[in-house]
Amino acid sequence: MKLRTARKWAATSMVALSLATLSATAAQAATDTQQSAMASAPAPAPVSELIDAVSIPYEQFKLDNGLTVLVHTDRSAPVVAVSVWYGVGSKNEPKGKTGFAHLFEHLMFNGSEHSPGDFFEPLQQVGATDFNGTTWFDRTNYFETVPSAALDTALFLESDRMGYLLGAVTQEKLDNQIGVVQNEKRQGDNQPYGLVEYEQLENLYPVGHPYHHSTIGSMKDLSGATLDDVKNWFTDHYGPNNAILVLAGDIDLATAKQKVTKWFGAIPAGPKVAPVSAPVPTLPAPLTKTIYDKVATPRVYRMWAVPGLDNPDYIPLAMGATVLGGLASSRLDNALVRQQKIAVSVSASADIFAQAGQFVIFADAKPGVSEEELGKALDAEIAKFVAEGPTADELQRASTVYAAGQIRGLDSLGGFNGKAPTLAQGLLYNGDPKHYKAELETAAAMTPAKVKAVTAEYLSRPAFQLTVTPGERKEGGEDRGGWGAATLAAMTGAVAGKKGAPARHPAYYMAPGSEAGVTFATTADRAKVPDIGTIKPLKFPKIERAKLANGMEVYFARRDSVPTVSVKIDFDAGYAADPRDKLGLQSLMLRTMNEGTTDLDSQELAIAKERLGASLSGYASLDETSFGLDALVPNFAASLDLMSDYIRHPAFDNDALERARTQQLTRIKNEMNNPGAIAQRALFPTLFGSHPYGIAPSGTGDADVVAKLTKADLEQFHNTWLRPDRAKVFVVGDTTLAEVTKLLEASFGDWKNPTGPAPKKDFSATIPAQQSRVILIDRPSSPQSVIYAGRVLPHKGSDDLVVLESANEVFGGSFLSRINMNLRETKGWSYGVRSSIVEPDDRTTFTIYAPVQADKTGDSIVELRKDLDAYTTGGKGVTQEELVRLVNGNVRELPGRFATSGGVLNGMVNIIENKRPDNYYETLGAKYTALTADQLDKAALADLKGNDLVFVVVGDAKVVEPQLKQVGLPVEVRKADSE
Repeated sequence: MKLRTARKWAATSMVALSLATLSATAAQAATDTQQSAMASAPAPAPVSELIDAVSIPYEQFKLDNGLTVLVHTDRSAPVVAVSVWYGVGSKNEPKGKTGFAHLFEHLMFNGSEHSPGDFFEPLQQVGATDFNGTTWFDRTNYFETVPSAALDTALFLESDRMGYLLGAVTQEKLDNQIGVVQNEKRQGDNQPYGLVEYEQLENLYPVGHPYHHSTIGSMKDLSGATLDDVKNWFTDHYGPNNAILVLAGDIDLATAKQKVTKWFGAIPAGPKVAPVSAPVPTLPAPLTKTIYDKVATPRVYRMWAVPGLDNPDYIPLAMGATVLGGLASSRLDNALVRQQKIAVSVSASADIFAQAGQFVIFADAKPGVSEEELGKALDAEIAKFVAEGPTADELQRASTVYAAGQIRGLDSLGGFNGKAPTLAQGLLYNGDPKHYKAELETAAAMTPAKVKAVTAEYLSRPAFQLTVTPGERKEGGEDRGGWGAATLAAMTGAVAGKKGAPARHPAYYMAPGSEAGVTFATTADRAKVPDIGTIKPLKFPKIERAKLANGMEVYFARRDSVPTVSVKIDFDAGYAADPRDKLGLQSLMLRTMNEGTTDLDSQELAIAKERLGASLSGYASLDETSFGLDALVPNFAASLDLMSDYIRHPAFDNDALERARTQQLTRIKNEMNNPGAIAQRALFPTLFGSHPYGIAPSGTGDADVVAKLTKADLEQFHNTWLRPDRAKVFVVGDTTLAEVTKLLEASFGDWKNPTGPAPKKDFSATIPAQQSRVILIDRPSSPQSVIYAGRVLPHKGSDDLVVLESANEVFGGSFLSRINMNLRETKGWSYGVRSSIVEPDDRTTFTIYAPVQADKTGDSIVELRKDLDAYTTGGKGVTQEELVRLVNGNVRELPGRFATSGGVLNGMVNIIENKRPDNYYETLGAKYTALTADQLDKAALADLKGNDLVFVVVGDAKVVEPQLKQVGLPVEVRKADSE
């Protein structure tokens, strides 16, 4: 289960709210230049028109036990999103119990009294999608999207764990999930910058403040959790009167009332949860700290505690953050990255929670720039912004980007950021499910003076100044995340705007009494999981076709649920097209293309995208170079014009190239410090040798090569591989093929093919034969080891791989797979283990990924090999239970897979690129239904065998190497190249 912010403004609401600086005069000059350059483009739709398009109609009712239910009807797909939000998070944890909210979230997936097995088992059987649970300071939520015929199953499961959990919680389950959560903590701590959150919370908030400790908690507190502790946590916080249930999709109010009353009505109300006091603190004086980590370049932070969603100041703070560092055209980007050239990247965000938040700014130093120089420049730009505030034009662009993000969010019913969680958040945090609309309107009406005044009020206060410097860590995260020792702020008792702030400690304990009894509905029959009704068959949208005058192929599927259009233009190139002596060339080309066109420089290009509310970017896989556009319908024509300019006319000017080069070199260095990336960089060159796939999967290439690439190299690659006769255009959205074709002809129709035949990639290199062995890469002081194993398969990515993919799903391709249930759910050695069939065009690979606690590395490899041998040659083939779950899940989830424009777009691309029939997904259910255990066993024996499986392990060699003797494989030890 993932940890998610209650509302990290960037993620859930308003994109990354941020900071930067430029004088008002300079900002206006940039605006004037852009207006001149784009004078001929269609005028963007006003923000008010965009806001009018954001609407989530709902109806509301409440059961006698206090459960509040919101219902949103959307018949666009035969699925219902179920989202349950409890008003409890880590801020409710008392001293000695840090991490309990999240630990309990894990236990909620381990079965209830009437469904004692894993929660995901029945969910996968009914074809659920988007299922997970998350915890943060202010809430815990659980969600899944199910076929509408399976809604009773989802409501049975959610109500059973709300009302009938404790009889299923055992010491064994608790011990296991403590291990899983502790490995989740190790996995986060093991990443570059993995300790920054501890520093942020422990220094901004005094000891005893609800936001002082991290949601993951401390190892000591987690280890000390008892059955009585977790049972009391459930009793005190998980009553229906502390929950919100949202049903969004193929459902109406009458049906919702009947079903919710049936399943939830008999659950008694729980105690009222006592409110938590969380005043916004202010540091008495600037606080400075330096920590060391395995990072590419120094990072300089400036942080403040700021108000939360319960204070209207959060919106101007968020808007100010967006202008300062959240937009691509932000003040900080323009000043520190583009003009002064002293930062590789910058960011500013307002991370807003229910009762407080953090305003966080950081800048990554360009090589050769000292931390002191960068810090002074960053402080100067912050001071300018505080003194001058934003311009009206900057706020208008920020509002447009915000509204566009909200409109795109309407495309999804549930999950992390769809309609259901949007309604739930508004009711939980602000008492109004429609709060998203009020937030939009307030942001659009925000004045420069208001933003200036509010940001000046908080950013003029003393800051926590943290610097992360490259080097060996002085401490790990094992003892962090808990209640903590007193910091400077705690010892002085400084609290923002408060004299004699109330004692915080008693507020963390729950009221002992419970609500008076009420009359409940008749108890539903819980003898078994409800049968599901008839699931409506998938009806994949019709794929329409056209061809432009220059030969560009166009594929279109209409989807009118939201006023957006998604465009993906694929070129047959990808990282495999990089010349062997110029690895990283295409990645550098794409990065530089984002820095401007022949008509628009980097700043102007960013402003143009923001004015239109368009998301436009270039990216690549091994086989394809792609450009994506998400546009709003009123701005589609102008957005498509901008996309054409972006693809066809990159400037590749020297300043932009050097800026992009520095960023890519920094990314390469970051990869050399990231355990997962280190493993990938070792595994694939080992498996593929001189084959085009024998490269780092990120495509960033080799630092020595990237340092020498020239503008001519970029232009040659662009002109050679990006040409109309190699392009396919995929469009999904609220428009028509005729309109799409007309607009594409206007923007791309005069693009001529170069003379000569189109280039082809050479896949003729021999794949080296392998012997199973272990390559151990030493990464000292790693609390976890990353195990990454693989073997090359004989198949093409376009082959029919349904049987092989299904065989892998049983072994490691789902949460309920054998290796995940073994290493995570049984032994508690990992936060999650998986295996995959990686399917690029020329050759597929079978891979295993297992981040495990360091002292269990050898044991984990032994278990992985044992599970693989048992599956392939040991007589433990696919069971009937596994087959039924696999078939039911894959057949029944099909409608949910294509309930968004992104799902339809990906499906259409797969059909066209792999030359499948247009009705491929409509026939896929029959293929799954026809699968047999024998077919899967034969596929596993042929392709998942382990005699040539190469294991790469990234971890602390002095801890890991002695463990590898028991594995019985040759071991090669390498040093990590962090340079």
